[in-house]
Amino acid sequence: MNALEATLYDLSHLFLAPVLLLILLALAYAFLSFGAFLWEALQRRRGHYRPELLAWQSRHGGSSEDLELRILKRLEGLRIVSRTAPMLGLVATMIPMGPALLALTRSDAQGVGENMVVAFSSVILALVAASLTFLVLTVRRRWLLQELRQFERLQEVR
Repeated sequence: MNALEATLYDLSHLFLAPVLLLILLALAYAFLSFGAFLWEALQRRRGHYRPELLAWQSRHGGSSEDLELRILKRLEGLRIVSRTAPMLGLVATMIPMGPALLALTRSDAQGVGENMVVAFSSVILALVAASLTFLVLTVRRRWLLQELRQFERLQEVR
Protein backbone atom coordinates (compact mmCIF):
# COMPACT_ATOMS: atom_id res chain seq x y z
CA MET A 1 0.00 0.00 0.00
CA ASN A 2 1.19 3.48 -0.72
CA ALA A 3 1.25 6.14 2.01
CA LEU A 4 -2.17 7.61 1.11
CA GLU A 5 -3.88 4.22 1.15
CA ALA A 6 -2.19 3.30 4.44
CA THR A 7 -3.30 6.61 5.96
CA LEU A 8 -6.89 6.06 4.83
CA TYR A 9 -6.84 2.52 6.21
CA ASP A 10 -5.42 3.65 9.57
CA LEU A 11 -7.84 6.57 9.77
CA SER A 12 -10.87 4.41 9.03
CA HIS A 13 -9.76 1.85 11.60
CA LEU A 14 -9.72 4.57 14.27
CA PHE A 15 -13.49 4.83 13.93
CA LEU A 16 -14.22 1.20 14.79
CA ALA A 17 -14.23 1.56 18.59
CA PRO A 18 -16.37 4.75 18.63
CA VAL A 19 -18.84 3.25 16.14
CA LEU A 20 -19.13 0.05 18.18
CA LEU A 21 -19.71 2.14 21.30
CA LEU A 22 -22.42 4.14 19.52
CA ILE A 23 -24.10 0.90 18.44
CA LEU A 24 -24.11 -0.34 22.03
CA LEU A 25 -25.57 2.98 23.20
CA ALA A 26 -28.22 2.82 20.48
CA LEU A 27 -29.10 -0.71 21.53
CA ALA A 28 -29.38 0.30 25.20
CA TYR A 29 -31.55 3.27 24.23
CA ALA A 30 -33.72 1.01 22.05
CA PHE A 31 -34.33 -1.45 24.87
CA LEU A 32 -35.08 1.32 27.37
CA SER A 33 -37.46 2.96 24.91
CA PHE A 34 -39.12 -0.36 24.13
CA GLY A 35 -39.58 -1.08 27.85
CA ALA A 36 -41.14 2.34 28.43
CA PHE A 37 -43.32 1.79 25.36
CA LEU A 38 -44.57 -1.56 26.66
CA TRP A 39 -45.31 -0.02 30.05
CA GLU A 40 -47.25 2.82 28.41
CA ALA A 41 -49.15 0.35 26.22
CA LEU A 42 -50.11 -1.64 29.32
CA GLN A 43 -51.29 1.53 31.07
CA ARG A 44 -53.31 2.55 28.01
CA ARG A 45 -54.90 -0.91 27.78
CA ARG A 46 -55.90 -0.82 31.45
CA GLY A 47 -57.24 2.74 31.14
CA HIS A 48 -54.74 4.18 33.63
CA TYR A 49 -52.85 6.37 31.17
CA ARG A 50 -52.97 10.13 31.61
CA PRO A 51 -52.40 11.85 28.25
CA GLU A 52 -48.84 13.16 28.25
CA LEU A 53 -49.49 16.15 25.99
CA LEU A 54 -52.51 17.33 27.94
CA ALA A 55 -50.55 17.09 31.18
CA TRP A 56 -47.67 19.06 29.64
CA GLN A 57 -50.06 21.67 28.25
CA SER A 58 -51.79 22.13 31.62
CA ARG A 59 -48.42 22.77 33.28
CA HIS A 60 -46.85 24.97 30.59
CA GLY A 61 -49.76 26.33 28.59
CA GLY A 62 -49.40 26.94 24.91
CA SER A 63 -51.17 26.33 21.68
CA SER A 64 -51.53 23.43 19.30
CA GLU A 65 -48.30 24.49 17.57
CA ASP A 66 -46.46 24.32 20.89
CA LEU A 67 -47.74 20.80 21.37
CA GLU A 68 -46.58 19.86 17.87
CA LEU A 69 -43.08 21.04 18.80
CA ARG A 70 -43.33 19.00 21.99
CA ILE A 71 -44.22 15.93 19.91
CA LEU A 72 -41.22 16.49 17.63
CA LYS A 73 -38.93 16.87 20.63
CA ARG A 74 -40.38 13.78 22.27
CA LEU A 75 -39.81 11.66 19.15
CA GLU A 76 -36.42 13.10 18.17
CA GLY A 77 -34.24 10.49 19.87
CA LEU A 78 -36.25 7.65 18.38
CA ARG A 79 -35.96 9.15 14.90
CA ILE A 80 -32.24 9.68 15.20
CA VAL A 81 -31.53 6.16 16.42
CA SER A 82 -33.87 4.47 13.96
CA ARG A 83 -32.19 6.26 11.06
CA THR A 84 -28.54 6.29 12.12
CA ALA A 85 -28.21 2.80 13.64
CA PRO A 86 -28.27 1.04 10.24
CA MET A 87 -25.59 3.40 8.95
CA LEU A 88 -23.47 2.75 12.03
CA GLY A 89 -23.96 -0.97 11.46
CA LEU A 90 -22.76 -0.60 7.90
CA VAL A 91 -19.68 1.33 9.00
CA ALA A 92 -18.96 -1.27 11.69
CA THR A 93 -19.31 -3.98 9.06
CA MET A 94 -17.05 -2.38 6.49
CA ILE A 95 -14.15 -1.45 8.79
CA PRO A 96 -13.29 -5.06 9.79
CA MET A 97 -13.75 -6.26 6.21
CA GLY A 98 -10.37 -4.75 5.22
CA PRO A 99 -8.40 -6.73 7.81
CA ALA A 100 -10.52 -9.82 7.01
CA LEU A 101 -9.61 -9.57 3.33
CA LEU A 102 -5.94 -9.09 4.19
CA ALA A 103 -6.09 -12.15 6.45
CA LEU A 104 -7.73 -14.06 3.61
CA THR A 105 -4.79 -13.27 1.30
CA ARG A 106 -2.46 -14.72 3.95
CA SER A 107 -4.68 -17.82 4.36
CA ASP A 108 -5.26 -16.80 7.98
CA ALA A 109 -8.66 -18.34 8.64
CA GLN A 110 -8.63 -17.28 12.30
CA GLY A 111 -8.03 -13.63 11.36
CA VAL A 112 -10.82 -13.76 8.80
CA GLY A 113 -13.19 -15.30 11.34
CA GLU A 114 -12.38 -12.82 14.11
CA ASN A 115 -12.97 -9.84 11.84
CA MET A 116 -16.15 -11.28 10.36
CA VAL A 117 -17.60 -11.90 13.83
CA VAL A 118 -17.16 -8.22 14.66
CA ALA A 119 -18.60 -7.18 11.31
CA PHE A 120 -21.72 -9.30 11.45
CA SER A 121 -22.39 -8.91 15.19
CA SER A 122 -22.28 -5.16 14.97
CA VAL A 123 -24.66 -4.93 12.01
CA ILE A 124 -27.12 -7.31 13.67
CA LEU A 125 -27.18 -5.29 16.89
CA ALA A 126 -27.52 -2.04 14.96
CA LEU A 127 -30.47 -3.40 12.99
CA VAL A 128 -32.15 -4.64 16.18
CA ALA A 129 -31.77 -1.15 17.68
CA ALA A 130 -33.14 0.47 14.54
CA SER A 131 -36.07 -1.93 14.34
CA LEU A 132 -37.09 -1.45 17.96
CA THR A 133 -36.85 2.32 17.84
CA PHE A 134 -38.73 2.47 14.55
CA LEU A 135 -41.55 0.40 16.04
CA VAL A 136 -41.76 2.63 19.10
CA LEU A 137 -41.51 5.77 16.96
CA THR A 138 -44.33 4.71 14.67
CA VAL A 139 -46.83 3.79 17.37
CA ARG A 140 -45.88 6.59 19.76
CA ARG A 141 -46.26 9.16 16.97
CA ARG A 142 -49.82 7.94 16.40
CA TRP A 143 -50.57 8.08 20.12
CA LEU A 144 -49.20 11.60 20.45
CA LEU A 145 -51.06 12.82 17.35
CA GLN A 146 -54.27 11.36 18.80
CA GLU A 147 -53.61 13.33 22.00
CA LEU A 148 -52.98 16.46 19.95
CA ARG A 149 -56.28 15.96 18.14
CA GLN A 150 -58.00 15.47 21.50
CA PHE A 151 -56.55 18.81 22.67
CA GLU A 152 -57.66 20.54 19.47
CA ARG A 153 -61.19 19.19 19.89
CA LEU A 154 -61.26 20.50 23.44
CA GLN A 155 -60.15 23.92 22.15
CA GLU A 156 -62.92 23.92 19.52
CA VAL A 157 -65.55 23.31 22.20
CA ARG A 158 -64.35 26.25 24.30
